[in-house]
Amino acid sequence: MKIRQFRYSADNLGYLVFSKDTGVAIDAGAVADMTGFAQEHHITIAYVTNTHLHHDHISGNAQLLEKTGAAFLDCRDFSDKQKIQLGREALTVLTTPGHTHDSVCFAADDFLVTGDTLFNGTVGNCFSGDLEAFYHSLKKLTAFAEDTKIFAGHDYVTESLEIAEAIDPDNPDIRQYREKYDPALVVSTIKNELLVNPFLRFNAPAIIKKLEQRNFSCHTEKQRFLSLMEAF
Repeated sequence: MKIRQFRYSADNLGYLVFSKDTGVAIDAGAVADMTGFAQEHHITIAYVTNTHLHHDHISGNAQLLEKTGAAFLDCRDFSDKQKIQLGREALTVLTTPGHTHDSVCFAADDFLVTGDTLFNGTVGNCFSGDLEAFYHSLKKLTAFAEDTKIFAGHDYVTESLEIAEAIDPDNPDIRQYREKYDPALVVSTIKNELLVNPFLRFNAPAIIKKLEQRNFSCHTEKQRFLSLMEAF
């Protein structure tokens, strides 16, 4: 299974995931670039889908469907661990409510497409209001192997690392993360995120100390996550 990242608008990131000559477009705002790449590499875009239905993620749907004749897969209709068959390989859907109620992610053997659930360096806003569901969704993602690549829905890396440094100024991994950042291909790994992303580091002593100093609840990791989302 292969993946190609496409940047559109100011900081949106869309993807073509494909196996040999069959692909699925995810959050395909960069319609011209995506269809051009598909034609050049003899890939049929068989499906169009989204990580969630916010306008900036669905903006290319209609045009891409018209250009390709692909089938539309509505993310609201997915079930957890549903398969999207691409030739002999399959992409697995993960239901990940939190950012929105309809948020989903997509898992291949060595990468995740995480939309606005998990960014490179931070997590999404909890527009659903269900922080407990968001916590469980993030736990589902971080259960993947540490070398699993994270392909997110936006490039917020610079701003996210500034926040991470403000929360945990003595974390030496932030500098290394920043040095590896390449706006031409925005990607990290589960391991990178567990070292740097403050909203996943709710078990780190420095984060717990910070929460205790501000009198936030921190007896369990779920409480610490909820406190981090409230505090920062």
